[in-house]
Amino acid sequence: MMKRRDAMKVLGAATLSAGLGLERKARAAEVIKIGTLAPAASPWGQVFKIWAEAVKKRSNEGVELQFFWNGQQGDEGAMVGKMKDGQLDGAAVTAVGLGKIHKPILALQTPGLFTTWAKLDAARDAMKGEFEKGVNDAGFSLLGWGDVGAAHVMSKGFAVKTPDDIKGKKPYMWRDDAIQPILFQVIGGITPVPLNIPEVLPNLNTGAIDIVIAPALAAEQLQWSSKLDTIVSDNAGMAIGALVISSKRLAALSEENRNIITETGKVAANALTKKIRDEDAAAFARLKGKMTVVDLSGDDKAKWEATFKATRDRLKQGTFSADLMGKLEQLAR
Repeated sequence: MMKRRDAMKVLGAATLSAGLGLERKARAAEVIKIGTLAPAASPWGQVFKIWAEAVKKRSNEGVELQFFWNGQQGDEGAMVGKMKDGQLDGAAVTAVGLGKIHKPILALQTPGLFTTWAKLDAARDAMKGEFEKGVNDAGFSLLGWGDVGAAHVMSKGFAVKTPDDIKGKKPYMWRDDAIQPILFQVIGGITPVPLNIPEVLPNLNTGAIDIVIAPALAAEQLQWSSKLDTIVSDNAGMAIGALVISSKRLAALSEENRNIITETGKVAANALTKKIRDEDAAAFARLKGKMTVVDLSGDDKAKWEATFKATRDRLKQGTFSADLMGKLEQLAR
């Protein structure tokens, strides 16, 4: 977990100290309401708290970031809806939430497509202009990209070596995700359990679900990993996210405060990208020490690759454009 002094360094002394010598203004702070699924004590929460402090000091207490933790504003689909309605100003969202704003971004999380940060970074950079324009056209501003971690298959009471091992089981499926239903359709013989994030832990407790595909860090922070006992060493893809804010709300701020939000938001996102990757790798190492680790054979990997290709082919038929998927497949080589 990020120590406070480390987070302060990440956001930069200049960023945090600017405006400290200014006279306090006798007016109420403008409150920017931001939703997140992350717990307040998580690595994400630690960075967000330092970001809030930076904004407060740089704006001479003229702007306050108010965070709603642990999905208090609902799952990501609900948060995006509230931003559109003006009930919420911004959010830290994963690719699923970004997909509710501009659906093509979700394609970056297609299983088996990008399995290293280097390839994901290259693809995201290549598509940056196109994706950010889509976000802007939808009425949002993307303050900065962030990451969630490398997604692994985790299960309870059995090993998942091939797609066939999921048949007859009860995998969790994020209700707002447009990709997982296609993956499970391709595998066949599965009745996935669609849930929102806050519903996962209770369903793990009751045994209503027995498979989760998620990054190790997220599984730890949300307490899912304590209910699972087996993990696949290979990852199924890189889970991403971003900090977004309503363009209308951003435009309503003074130019000075608008610049403060955008500048510090970018720094916070960059801090998250580096920090979360390191934290996720450490979490994966911890889970490997507690769980049964499944190492895939060459034949196992070939079966997954065939399933992932069939999933991409199915996604090209309406979920995403064939042109978009073709570009991403090319970038993944």
